[in-house]
Amino acid sequence: MAEIKFEEALKKLEKIVADLEAGRLSLDESLKKYEEGVRLAQSCSKILESAQKRVEVLTKKDGTFQLKPLDEGREALEGT
Repeated sequence: MAEIKFEEALKKLEKIVADLEAGRLSLDESLKKYEEGVRLAQSCSKILESAQKRVEVLTKKDGTFQLKPLDEGREALEGT
């Protein structure tokens, strides 16, 4: 699967879930949608993991990581 933006992947995943929940697809179509959904969910997970790592890098202090909630880390970056 080509590089996809998180929001786009999430929107496609939501559509797949709605299609599957509607119950109007054949078994074959449902399996294909399910497989696509799994790939999209994995892609979203990787994107979120990458974002978390970026936040951790941004909150690095004195050579050690200090994991903080995102809002607290943002305040530290802004100097408040």
